[in-house]
Amino acid sequence: MPNPVRARPDACPGVFATHDATDGALARVRLPGGRVTAAQLGVLAGCAEDLGDGSVHLTSRGNVQLRGLARDTGELVGRLSDAGLLPAPSHERVRNYLASPLSGLTGGLVDVRPLVTGLDAAVCARPELAGLPGRFLFALDDGRGDVAAEEPDVCWQAVDESAGVLRLAGRAGRRVPVAEAVEALVGEAARFLEVRGTAWRMRELPEFAEVPPMRRPEPPKGVLDGATVLTPLFGVLTAAELRSLETDVVVTPWRSVVVPGRRPDLLALSSDSEVSACVGLPGCAKSRADVRADAQRFTGRAHFSGCERRCGRPRDAADVLAVEGGYLVEGAFVPVDVLLEKGSL
Repeated sequence: MPNPVRARPDACPGVFATHDATDGALARVRLPGGRVTAAQLGVLAGCAEDLGDGSVHLTSRGNVQLRGLARDTGELVGRLSDAGLLPAPSHERVRNYLASPLSGLTGGLVDVRPLVTGLDAAVCARPELAGLPGRFLFALDDGRGDVAAEEPDVCWQAVDESAGVLRLAGRAGRRVPVAEAVEALVGEAARFLEVRGTAWRMRELPEFAEVPPMRRPEPPKGVLDGATVLTPLFGVLTAAELRSLETDVVVTPWRSVVVPGRRPDLLALSSDSEVSACVGLPGCAKSRADVRADAQRFTGRAHFSGCERRCGRPRDAADVLAVEGGYLVEGAFVPVDVLLEKGSL
């Protein structure tokens, strides 16, 4: 796609710059590689319970959001800072790092968890990288191709135990040793800043306009060797549910949670539904429908969106867009009563 000309600044939310939603302020808390400790889970649960709507909302970038907050987020900032969740205020909105969620627990060629720590330190050590758009996405893939397929701007993907390939907007490039992965990613991010113009993403640059998307492996779920993957409905966990995990976890870009070890006792927190939805009414004034209420009556892999922004839509989900009197299902109008009576595509 051509480099777009945008009249508005990047308004990607964080903790210091929240989004003003109908149900209150929305704060996005970055979790490098999706990793969060048991102690930090307790802090997030307390913030949701005391300051927000009582739940923590998982995002498609392995982060979490808190909704229904007061516009004055001073207490939230203090709590999150004390928990180590805001280590670099100047770089807060650009700490967007995906990492293979099962890395170091089961499968994969390389344990990328140490690389996430190194990447975060390297990005935050360079003042100019605070100028990256809030949508710019780094990824470290342990070789299974899971996060490399999530359309990161810069990605290192392992090809064996000693090296990987550098991907820019999905296009495979040079071979890079494990020890040089962080330096390579940071270097490409700095180069993007030099040439970006008004672009927010690497794929908006002319040289990457024709790069086809990668095939994404099926997201993991259920009890695996070495880990248990929980899939809460719409990626929402109450404060009480979050506290019940009682261990360090990984939030995935598929709105699920990886818990180390075999934990079938936690599967009650999972839903078998493959339907996703934006927050819809009444939380968002732009939405034309209570899409989550409608989506709960539907089966199949589909994403219900309340408006054309299609917030949080997975790339491989059928597009169900709210319009007056019904929904556009992959572009074809279906009255709401007909769609919900049918219950599937």
